[in-house]
Amino acid sequence: MELQQLQQMAAQVRRDIVRMVHGVQSGHPGGSLGCTDFLVALYFDVMKHTPVPFDMDGKGQDMFFLSNGHISPVFYSVLARSGYFPVAELSTFRKLNTRLQGHPTTHEHLPGVRIASGSLGQGLSVASGAALGKKMNKETDTTVFALLGDGELEEGQNWEAAMFAAHHKLDNLIATIDVNGQQIDGPTHLVMNITPLREKFEAFGWEVLDMQGNDMTAVLNGIAAAKSLCGKGKPVCILMETSMGKGVDFMEGTHEWHGIAPNDAQLENALGQLITIGSEDY
Repeated sequence: MELQQLQQMAAQVRRDIVRMVHGVQSGHPGGSLGCTDFLVALYFDVMKHTPVPFDMDGKGQDMFFLSNGHISPVFYSVLARSGYFPVAELSTFRKLNTRLQGHPTTHEHLPGVRIASGSLGQGLSVASGAALGKKMNKETDTTVFALLGDGELEEGQNWEAAMFAAHHKLDNLIATIDVNGQQIDGPTHLVMNITPLREKFEAFGWEVLDMQGNDMTAVLNGIAAAKSLCGKGKPVCILMETSMGKGVDFMEGTHEWHGIAPNDAQLENALGQLITIGSEDY
């Protein structure tokens, strides 16, 4: 996609997010809105992937693992909009017998979902295993991507995975941290301060770069810079600065919209801010 098309798709995905969460009065809009630009860039421009037929093994393809699984609305929207399953299925989000559970799961066999990620702190471990598998299979032109939340780094398993990835020289792995400074109980620096992140990952043997996550051009350039560091003996970490709730002014920059749904009036307000040409709501 061209830059303007990616920006329009991001606006559409944000519309999907607020409508999905509003529809069942349940879900996590804040982090979903903040990570929209990144996931749109990844699925519509960066990754080499085949939506149909979906292959769980991902051989010969780039792979993505969502660790902070509570931001499932943005993940489902991007998967649907990029062809993994019908867009109309977004209307079943969190409803009985849906494949679109509140946190992604695998037993519903939803195309595009390779791991269950309801429990935080596990995604980097799985992504590291996938990256090692690609190394063992002699794949030289594919990349494994993972997305984690900054608050999620309070889970110790992340740092075991970080050691593992560096020890095995998984230079086909790019882990992006959504650094929005917020988690369910408040600002991360008050709940459990995790800074300095750059120095921590560098000490664990990673290449680290910073990226503005709510500007599409910056996201494209940042991912390209990360990919240029692959193949040089170290895993790569992107510290992606975002604003929780990006795109909807009354949701931005606060943990209060981590996990609550807009009411009818708030939905209309949000949709009025997320104007996109030729909107194709489900």
